[in-house]
Amino acid sequence: MWTTFSRVQENLIKGGIRGRNKSGRPMTTRAVTGIDQNVKLNRALWVLAEEMRKLK
Repeated sequence: MWTTFSRVQENLIKGGIRGRNKSGRPMTTRAVTGIDQNVKLNRALWVLAEEMRKLK
């Protein structure tokens, strides 16, 4: 699980993840460059990982 967590974290911070927005148009995520956003993202990922661990 922690390997997956690390991989998700790296890819989110690096950016470049392709997807679609609400209207169905293609989009690509931008890299996280701000320290505040990086901390916020890491905290959210940690909470998600803790909740996933509880489900297991």
